[in-house]
Amino acid sequence: MDLNTYLFFDGQCAAAFKFYERCLGGKIEMMMTHAESPSDQQSPPEWRDRIMHVRLVVGDKVLMGSDTPPGQRDAPGSFSVSLGVENAAEAERVFNALAENGTVRMPLQKTFWAHRFGMLVDRFGIRGW
Repeated sequence: MDLNTYLFFDGQCAAAFKFYERCLGGKIEMMMTHAESPSDQQSPPEWRDRIMHVRLVVGDKVLMGSDTPPGQRDAPGSFSVSLGVENAAEAERVFNALAENGTVRMPLQKTFWAHRFGMLVDRFGIRGW
């Protein structure tokens, strides 16, 4: 069984996943707009450039997402995305990259439970990291 995180955006999915690909060192294996899908004729014109589905692979982990229909995205709720990295230097690199144009809620620091721990909201409104 795989358990994957699926994120929803309001027209920013492509930009968000290109940002995550760069920050996390992953690879977007698939990204499809509504216009590129087999059901493109059934999509309203305003959905054509929105992402129907994207899949980002980071190591052996998968992050997926899509855009919601225009105006139907709920604000990110009671969840956060958690990353575990190999070492403090990699934690600092990834945290600083994800914090770009975001909001740091807790600076990355040594804690009693981790060599490095921090919290932020990225530029797309996703909490955690």
